[in-house]
Amino acid sequence: MAIEDDPRSREKYGEELRRRREGAGLTQEELSQRVVMSRTHIAHIEAGRRRPDVEDARRLDEALGAGGFFERFLPTLDGKKVAEHFKEALEFEGRATVIKEYAPSLVPGLLQTKAYAHEVLSTGYPRQSDESRDRLVATRLERAQLLETFDTPELCFLLDEAVLRRTVGGAAVMCEQLRHIVRLAASRRIRVHVLPYSVGAHALQEGFLALMWFEDLPPIAYAEGIKSGRVLELPPVVRTCQELYDQALGDALSLRKSLDLLRSVAEDYEHEAQRTDNH
Repeated sequence: MAIEDDPRSREKYGEELRRRREGAGLTQEELSQRVVMSRTHIAHIEAGRRRPDVEDARRLDEALGAGGFFERFLPTLDGKKVAEHFKEALEFEGRATVIKEYAPSLVPGLLQTKAYAHEVLSTGYPRQSDESRDRLVATRLERAQLLETFDTPELCFLLDEAVLRRTVGGAAVMCEQLRHIVRLAASRRIRVHVLPYSVGAHALQEGFLALMWFEDLPPIAYAEGIKSGRVLELPPVVRTCQELYDQALGDALSLRKSLDLLRSVAEDYEHEAQRTDNH
């Protein structure tokens, strides 16, 4: 059985991993080679700073002859309803001091309004009950509470112009959504830059990317695709992702021009919504 994820649970889990590793006469480096994980990741798990995913836990069980202990007692985030592939990234998000994201087609979860999130989470496969969808929406809005103060993290969002142009939920929903982003940027809580269509091919065209920095951990990257997502920790890989982000950001509109475009597109949506209402 899994246990609820919290700092103390992770610490106890890490203590047990250290005890079993040392009992097997293995160094962190030797164990990392057996389970195909970095030594740094092993160290963070043992210190209670990280949790392994299910596949990591299974490999630890096999390497240490733990009889399924590390999978059964893996601290979980089941108290929060999110996509399985996003659970590890969600944990990091709550500890980050700086977050930079690139969104290729949809508004990033942290910036979504309730109506926009409701529409996004109502689509997809497999189909979900209304109750399950509403839990997902609630979690998404709970994540956005970190925007309510000027405490960390520092936030920067790079939006492909497709994010603005893709009509999710109708014109009224889009108008509200884009003006929400403008308000956050105008209040200086976030920075937002739009990567216009005119740029053409660019460094981040392959998909969603998030970069995170921490006080007590090395930086990470999180890349996401269809029903999949992966936290990237190897320093050379993370540095490459950071460089790709910087290159794409260099092609984007300035903050002022980005806000002007957001306001203009929001106004277009408002006029469209009014025309629809009048008919």
